[in-house]
Amino acid sequence: MDLNFTADELAFRDEVRAFCRSAIPTDIREKLIAGRHANKDDKVRWTRILAKKGWAVPHWPVEYGGTGWTPVQQYIFGEEVSQTPAPEPAGSGINLVGPVIYNFGNEAQKKYFLPRIVNAEDWWCEGFSEPGAGSDLASLKTRAVRNGDHYIVNGQKIWTTYAQWSNWIFCLVRTDPDAKKQQGISFLLIDLNSPGVTVRPIQLFDGYPEVCEVFFDDVRVPIENLVGEENRGWGYAKFVLGNGRVTIACVGLSRERIRRIKELASCTRVGSESLIGRADFRKKVAAVEVQLKALEMTQLRVVANQSKREKGAQDPASSILKIKGSEIQQATSELLMDLIGPYALPYQSEEEFQREDPSIGPDWAGPIAPAYFNGRKVPIYSGSDEIQKNIIAKVVLGL
Repeated sequence: MDLNFTADELAFRDEVRAFCRSAIPTDIREKLIAGRHANKDDKVRWTRILAKKGWAVPHWPVEYGGTGWTPVQQYIFGEEVSQTPAPEPAGSGINLVGPVIYNFGNEAQKKYFLPRIVNAEDWWCEGFSEPGAGSDLASLKTRAVRNGDHYIVNGQKIWTTYAQWSNWIFCLVRTDPDAKKQQGISFLLIDLNSPGVTVRPIQLFDGYPEVCEVFFDDVRVPIENLVGEENRGWGYAKFVLGNGRVTIACVGLSRERIRRIKELASCTRVGSESLIGRADFRKKVAAVEVQLKALEMTQLRVVANQSKREKGAQDPASSILKIKGSEIQQATSELLMDLIGPYALPYQSEEEFQREDPSIGPDWAGPIAPAYFNGRKVPIYSGSDEIQKNIIAKVVLGL
């Protein structure tokens, strides 16, 4: 298998790189280089810039706004956006629920929801995990009981990313409590402005309210918001998670972080020499770069095999990408902590490290420790490493 890009693919990469560097607003790019959070406005602005170019949903079918790019071109685009760096577009709508709707939804759902996702008119969040049903997602207890032309939904979701920004949530709900747990689940689209919905942000250890609890108290959801068939939601959920794992390796993100590490290490002094001049530090950086190159090669193999798989089928090798990508993201955050040394200890809030005269350490050091602690979650979300290893053992190795 030839994993080198063709001349046309290299020209495409240059086109994407030039556009991203020129089109991303300077304030957003500088914020991300500094390791700070992109807010909702940043993400919506960037999504609409891409939508105007026709690149907001490159992996979607052309009839729904996609580009018609090959899997390799889609891969190149994603990596170049990460390295710009630019924020992920209105992510859960574009990458998760959008593909479910155009693969399994009805025509009315496609006509209404898909254009609104492309133009960032709606912001979606994922309602999967619950207290006691995270890695063992099929144990979820949120109920949806049919009542005429509505479902009545009661229950709780947790760790719901950016629910405080969202106006829609796609949820797994139990519609048949008597069936085996994977077979009694349905996939519902729920308006978060519905009576009975409560969203409560959770402040994480890094001080940022990235995730939320969402409560449903007799929430009425029209039956036309059911995606696909009732009690077939588990299959749609596996499709969602499989899609996420192909891109979750975050090769571009890790490559940009390594570039930043080298840049900062070149101007950080340890005695009479720069940190990058120390052999022990260079060895750590080189070890991560070697692993990242191996991950990139593995991801390219998965991308190359996409065209050979049935429509909607996911490559179980994407679980390898999830595990190794998580390890490398954490390794780069640890290198940044090594780099800032004693300035890793103090906690600085988002507001504090945005001040012109931060109280502790150099201005670029403030976001690093919070990002390190936030990154402890990476091996857990979208299926924990333990779950991924079970998938590999069963599906890849046949054990």
